[in-house]
Order: sequence, then C-alpha cells, then structure tokens
Amino acid sequence: MSANTSRPGPGEWEEAARLLSRTARDLPTGRHQHHKERLMAHIEQAQRARDTSPDPAKARRLRLPRPAIALPALAAAVAAAVIAGTASTGGNGDGPGRLATGPALTTQIGAASPDGVSRLLDQVSLVAAKDGHHPALEAGQYVYIESKAADTFVKTVDGKSSLASHALHKRQVWYSADGTKGWLIDPAVNDSPEGETLSLPDEQGNTPVAGLNHPSYDYLAKLPTDPDALLAKIYKETRGHGNSPDQEAFTTIGDLLGECYPPPALSKALFKAAARIPGVVTVNDAVDAVGRHGVAVARLDEKSGQREEWIFDTHTHVFLGQRSVQVGKAGGPEDLVKPGTVLFTSAVLRRAVVDDIKQVPAHTG
Repeated sequence: MSANTSRPGPGEWEEAARLLSRTARDLPTGRHQHHKERLMAHIEQAQRARDTSPDPAKARRLRLPRPAIALPALAAAVAAAVIAGTASTGGNGDGPGRLATGPALTTQIGAASPDGVSRLLDQVSLVAAKDGHHPALEAGQYVYIESKAADTFVKTVDGKSSLASHALHKRQVWYSADGTKGWLIDPAVNDSPEGETLSLPDEQGNTPVAGLNHPSYDYLAKLPTDPDALLAKIYKETRGHGNSPDQEAFTTIGDLLGECYPPPALSKALFKAAARIPGVVTVNDAVDAVGRHGVAVARLDEKSGQREEWIFDTHTHVFLGQRSVQVGKAGGPEDLVKPGTVLFTSAVLRRAVVDDIKQVPAHTG
C-alpha cells in the first residue's frame, strides 16, 4: 500500500455501507469483479480530485488500494455511486494505470433466437467435461488466467458527460486454491505495471469466506455437479439480488465461467444449469475482445436493456470470452448508452496451473 493514499472520511464510508444492501450488484451484466475494481478506482479518483486539487484540470490520479476480491463489502458498496461505470472526475478520466481512452465501443447487434439453446449448451458441456488441458490444482500451486478486455463507460469531466472506452488491454491474475493468495496485473486497475497483491487478509484484517460472488478453486470444487441441485443453490444464494432472479442466476454462472477455474465436471454442470434458466437465447454471431467470431448463449436484462453474451467457437464449442451489449434503451444516468454499445468485452487467452505467483506458463502448440 502507498503510504500517502488518502482515504475518504468516516462519513463517506458510512454512506457507502448504507448503499451496499440496495445496489451492490447493480453493475454491468456479467462482470461484477471487473466493474467493482473499475468503480472503486473512479470513486477514489473523484475523492482525491475534490480534496487535494484546487484546479480540477490537475486532479491527481489514485491508486486502487486493493481489487474487489479482497474487499468483501467496501468495493461493492461504493459501486452504487457510479453504476454502469460512470466516472466523475475533473481530470482526464484515465484509469489508475493511465490506460488510454477512446470513443465508445460499438457492434452490430446479433439476432437472437430461443431455438437451439439446449443443443448448443449440451455440446459446450461435453467439450468442458472432456477438457484434457485442465489439471487439478495442487497444494502450493496457483491458477493463472490471462485475458484481454475493454469497456465503455460514461465519463464526466467538469460537469459534462460523454461515452468513452478504455483501450483493449491485457489482464493477468494469479490465485491460490483457497483464494487467500494472489496477484493482479491490469492497467485498468493497478497504479504500477508490476500489479499488486490480492493476498489476504487485507489492511483491515478482512479475510472473506469464499462464495458465489468471490469463489476460490477449493470452493468451486465443492459445488454440486448435478445441474438441478447447482441451479437451486444459485437461486437460493442470490435471492433478492440483481434485477431479477433469472438474470442474476445467469450472471452468476457467467462470472463462474469467466475469470475462474471450475473443474471440468462443474463446468459441465454450469452449462446444463444455464439451459434451465428462462429467457436464455442463442445469438448467431458474436465477437470477443480480440475479434474472434463465434456463437453466443445470452440473456437480456429487461430492466437495463443489456444483453450478456457468452461466446463460443462455432466449430469446437470452446469458451472464448464474454461481452455485454446494450440492445434496448437505457434509462436514468446511462441514457447516453445507445443500442449497439459494447459495455464490456473480454477474451480468455490462457488458463493454466503454475507453481508460483507471477509465473507465466510457456506457450505450447
């Protein structure tokens, strides 16, 4: 931790805590952890700009104290203040790592159909169950996940709001089996190109218990692999969260498929469970963050107008990545977000088991 990192006063934290129960999960679909990290950075950037800079054009950039995986309540709470990635600053609005910004990300909205969902997810589940490149995690080892991601957000500078995007960038994360040790390198989050620790407990002594919203490998390995039992657990533990029970269940499964390392049997169960959620559709053409085209399994959040898409290779049915696309009219402070806007996009490039934090596996094949 940087010793000179200013902290919001007790009043700000009290207000953040008050917001937690009401809006902690009102984040762009499918990327709770990522957006909690982004939102935490925006909140602290705005706070520092207000407290230390008489000239808004010279607002200081802030370092995110710790990514959301190690902030059990706070990161979720402050997210409520800037739902959907809204950044309110007096400076250039760049992230902690001075990640370049550009115009909003857009796409052609792919046609959706309720037909073929079960068939596609059955094919995907069979591939997941036979994944021969998915070794079990042993004591002392770490999961390594490398991806590329970009996002669109509402940027407010000197009281004027517009849509902007963070450039496509590499994200690398390592975490231990129990989730108490880890490291993150992401220029959209970290102040230093070296990244920073995810290890627990944090500065306040918090060591959150693993769960659906912050799963460890050990936690995932103990989840039921019967699709009906798994889906029932997801509905039960996410009750009252999100915009609807079905959307929250779909989002939760998407989070477990993204920057996680579920055992093959659990991956199979997750896909089969997703097929049982009402409103799930297929999308004939979807593109991940690095331009790979595929077919998607998706669900539209009727309240936000956002469609979360899980993208798979059309021929091999291997999971490629995820994206959230605005397909309906957005309301409220997100009115600038028009249909066709890509709110978040990612591409998973590598998942592997390594022997140490910050170790990168050699490319094979």
